[in-house]
Amino acid sequence: MARIAAESVAVSVQRAPFSSNWQGSRRSKLHTQVRASQSMDDKNKVFKELGLFALRKKIEDVVLQADMLAPAALELEESRRIRQEEMIQKYNLWDDVTKSNEILVKLADSSKVVDALKDLTYKAEEAKLITQLAEMDAINYGLFKQAYNASIDVSKFLYRYEMSKLLRGQYDMDGACLIIKAGSAGIYSEIWAEQLLSMYNKWAEKQSYQGRVVEKYASKNGGIKSTTIEFEFEYAYGYLSGERGVHHMIRSSDDDSLLHETGLAVVDVIPLFLGTAPDLQLDDGDLRISSGEKQGRTGQAVCVQHIPTGISVQSSGERSHFANRMKALNRLKAKLLVIAMEQGIPEGGGIKREAIADLWKQETRRYVFHPNRLVQDVKTGIQLPDLNSVLDGNIEPLIGANISMRQPSDLTL
Repeated sequence: MARIAAESVAVSVQRAPFSSNWQGSRRSKLHTQVRASQSMDDKNKVFKELGLFALRKKIEDVVLQADMLAPAALELEESRRIRQEEMIQKYNLWDDVTKSNEILVKLADSSKVVDALKDLTYKAEEAKLITQLAEMDAINYGLFKQAYNASIDVSKFLYRYEMSKLLRGQYDMDGACLIIKAGSAGIYSEIWAEQLLSMYNKWAEKQSYQGRVVEKYASKNGGIKSTTIEFEFEYAYGYLSGERGVHHMIRSSDDDSLLHETGLAVVDVIPLFLGTAPDLQLDDGDLRISSGEKQGRTGQAVCVQHIPTGISVQSSGERSHFANRMKALNRLKAKLLVIAMEQGIPEGGGIKREAIADLWKQETRRYVFHPNRLVQDVKTGIQLPDLNSVLDGNIEPLIGANISMRQPSDLTL
């Protein structure tokens, strides 16, 4: 599982500043000090008058979710860690160094998950206690804000933990290279491609990550012709692989009698290997390598085509021709590995060219700007009524729905 937890802890789940002794004594004081004469209805009335009712409800929902999920998850992960420790005791680590390293890495990951889930419990308890303190302190808004921030950390971790249980694909745990190309509809498509770039960058920021724009070809009239973003964090490919395909910007007539497609862009996502990349051997005779113009401060662009499949990739974001050549080759290998996996072919050999999907013929999502502002996800069938929120990077419901459609593999040690 479980490399996600190590990163999630570093990013968003930090150990609560309250010790268990402090929590116990503080809770005891809270229970003795809350006035019995103040009914829950009276409290809710005060909350509503101060505009804090929804805030408190969100905190309570997250705490309830943590109380329901964390104990079972902690028990599961602790039992997994114990089994791995028993495996190490029975296994001679010197017999197979590669296998030994694999077991030790899994054990380290399991230990991090266990620690993360314990921290999660502390964080949920922190939010609960601060909420109680806020009620006693004349509905202190600052304390409520502190509790809400703690609950956000809890919610983020729970989301990532649950998604990690579904992301069991061969490359799901790797980073992602996301490529956006504007359609041929002119300026509208180019402006739309830039809006998609902004959407994905904002999504990464909301997850406490960062996307690195390594290539960007601007249009003369505004917008962009194409761009490449690298997300160098674990599970990025698993999250984003469902974004592949055409993203339409649509403006329709008031009576919906006529659709006007005002912009489109295609998104491609390939794995960005964070560790040791799979060793895929390519015959030099199967490659056509060409060089483009020098791009600003970066080196000369390099385009690599795999002749048997017709697949082409390029790189222009590195500072030298050699570095761009190596980056383009790595992207090509990653793309071939994904296609081979989709076709059920081992390690890139014998890919059927006619069976390679054309992303321009795969519609992924529609973003409707008029008369209603909404987002329609073609793959999952879900519809979101807040277009502005989606464009602001809140695409977790769309990503989560796509991940949930995948058939999870059996969990292994």
